[in-house]
This record gives sequence, structure tokens and C-alpha cells, in this order.
Amino acid sequence: MLADDLREKLRHNAVVNILDGSLFGFGIMGLVSYVTIIPLFLSYLTDSTALIGFVAALFHIGWQIPQLLTANYVAGMRRYKPMVLVMTLFERLPYFGLALVALAIPTIGLEAALILTLILLGIQSLGGGFTGTAWQSMISKIMPPHRLGTFFGIQSACVNLFGAGGALLASVILERSAFPDGFALLFFVAGISLLLSYAFLALTYESASAPKDLVKRVRWDRFGQRLRGILNADPNFRWFLIARALTALSLTVISFFTIYGIRVFDMSPEFVGALTSVLLLSNMLSSAFIGWIGDRWGHRRVLIAANVLTVLSIAIALAAPDIRWFYAVFALTGVVNASQWSTIMTITVQFSSVAERPLYIGMANTLIAPVSVFAPIFGGWLVDAVSFELTFSIFALAGLLSMLVYILPMQDPARQAPARNTAIAAVTD
Repeated sequence: MLADDLREKLRHNAVVNILDGSLFGFGIMGLVSYVTIIPLFLSYLTDSTALIGFVAALFHIGWQIPQLLTANYVAGMRRYKPMVLVMTLFERLPYFGLALVALAIPTIGLEAALILTLILLGIQSLGGGFTGTAWQSMISKIMPPHRLGTFFGIQSACVNLFGAGGALLASVILERSAFPDGFALLFFVAGISLLLSYAFLALTYESASAPKDLVKRVRWDRFGQRLRGILNADPNFRWFLIARALTALSLTVISFFTIYGIRVFDMSPEFVGALTSVLLLSNMLSSAFIGWIGDRWGHRRVLIAANVLTVLSIAIALAAPDIRWFYAVFALTGVVNASQWSTIMTITVQFSSVAERPLYIGMANTLIAPVSVFAPIFGGWLVDAVSFELTFSIFALAGLLSMLVYILPMQDPARQAPARNTAIAAVTD
């Protein structure tokens, strides 16, 4: 149940956070998409598929690993917003640096530009990771539990609507501006959009949590004992982590769809921009519905369906006789992305009590980081060493296995009482 003041501010918080997400999506999801625009920019700087795959790993390293590292600190915070506002600057400001790097390419050369780009993308992804646990905890705190999936779905729909507009603008800019000036403009406009979104995020109202909703911080040597206690007491959450790891492996394929299209069908930058629009429009059109149906039908079932669509998108990409089939590939990928974003964040907090929520959020992201990190690197190496076909087949198999875990051993956490762990209390005294 929400506190009275949060209930009064519910509409306000929903509006400002949707506006934050919309402008965030315009920049990061559209103008400088990690799925299309960033790989395209890197393709001008290097011929190495493995290195381009590493950038996808870099994104996961930055986003996932810090979340568990911050969970012990976040769990003891009465207000999450101050940490969110400080740390999210590190995921927004690097795009101005990328704009300067792109402009300086004629002077500094491709090798130096590649190194600086990797550093800035690393800072950007780490900024997101150090923000992630506090931000997810804040949103889960200010939104009613029975509407959380719907909120994330609506926010995601707006993120991708604005992201689609950003992608269309990116397509126009890249068509009319030669390398590297077009990319410099994209990075700069994305930075402006992210600063505007920050202003709306700062308007979020969050009251201080009651002491009963906090978990006492412990020393690092006892923090691991606390986490082991949670995992031992909650086998359903362990199956969820296994399914998530397999899903992370299967979703790695998304990072290679653009490179596959460029290598096999000689995709133009304009066509890449059009595919980004398809991806985000598909995401937008499905997001609100996915959040709503997850709240009513069960988020576990949504994740099962998402794995089916992932495997189908891989099959279409491999069987495509011409480039036009990639519209279907990216449309399905948009639906998959929509389900992963809103559903994963919602179902994760359903496993836990309010007090333990940051710990579950941290584990749900960081413990699958090894797969998210090494899968793109492995995929890039396997593409260079063998073929896209074998690599994509492995990713499809992972999707099928993930689906089986969701169907067979894992139960819907919304239909179970959160696991109460006496071991947790024992290590917090």
C-alpha cells in the first residue's frame, strides 16, 4: 500500500516520470540506439565484429554489475531520489563527449576515436548501473504494486514513441550529413534531450520511508551471507535467475542483427535508421498492452511468449531471402524488448518484501552479468571464426531452454507469498 502523501502525488509522479522516460527514449533509444546507431558508428571505426560485440557486453557490464554492489547501501536509504539524481548524470553527460570525439576524428584518427568512444560508452553504462537499483526501488515505492506493470508498460510505450521519432531524425541526419559530422550531431542532440529528461526526473516526489521498510546495512563480509540466505530460502527466485541468464544469452542476438544485415545484405545507414523506427514503434505499440496483460494474466506467461518471439525472429533473419524481411525481424524484436523491460522489473519485485526489494533487484541484474558480458564477446568471436548461422542457432537454443524453465520449475511469484528468510535477520543483528 502507498503512503497517503504518495497516493496524493500518484498522478504527478506518473506524469513527470513518463516525460522523463519519453525524452530519455528520444535520445538513447532513437538518436543513439545501442542496437543500430552505436554499432553503425563503430563499424566506421573498426572491422572487428568481436569488438563491436564487446560494446554490447560493455553496456551489460555497466548496467548489471553495479546494481548488486549498491544494493546494501540502497536497502538502508529512506529516500532513493538523491542517489538517482547524482548517479544518472554519468549516463547522460558522456554523449556530449562522444559528440566531441566524432568531430575530432579527422584530427585524432580512427584508432584514438575508437578508444575514447569505448571509454565514454563505459562511463555511460556504469552511470546507468549505479543508478539502476535506486531508480527501480524508487519507482516501485511511488507506484501501487498492482499497477506497476501497467506503469512500466505506459512509460515504455512513450519511451519508444519518442524513440521512434528520434530514429527517424537520425535517419534523416545520417542521410544528409557525411561521416563523422552526422554522428556528432546525433550525439549532441541526444545529450540535450537527456538533460531535459533529467529536469522532469528531478520533479519526482518521494517521501522518506518508514524504518520498518528498511534493511539494516551490514559489513561486506556479512553481505554475501545475507544474499546466500535469500537464495537458499527462495528456490523459485533461483529458477528465475537461471531463466534470466538463458534469456540474456538468447537476446545477445539483437546486437548482431544490424551487423548481419550490413554484411549479408549491404544495409545502408538510411535503412538502419528505418529499422530503428520499426523496432521502437513495435515496442511502443506493444508496451502498454504487455504491462496491462502482465498485471492481469501473469508476468511469467509474458516472458514465456517473449522467448517464443525471440526464436521466431532469429529464424526469420536466417531464412530471409532479401533485406525487406528485416522489417519483421525488428518488429518482433521490438515486442521482445517491450516485454523484457516492463515485465522483468515488475516480476523481480514480486519475489520480495518491501524491505528486501533492493537486494532482489541487485541480484536479479548482477548475478546474470557474466552471461550478459561474455555472450556478446563469444558471439562476435564465433561469427568471425565460424559463421552467423551457428552463432544465431546457439542463441535460439538458449531462448528455447529459457522458455522451458519458465514453464516447468518456476512458479508465478505474484501467486506466492514472498519467501521469508530467517537467515536474513540472523546476519543483520
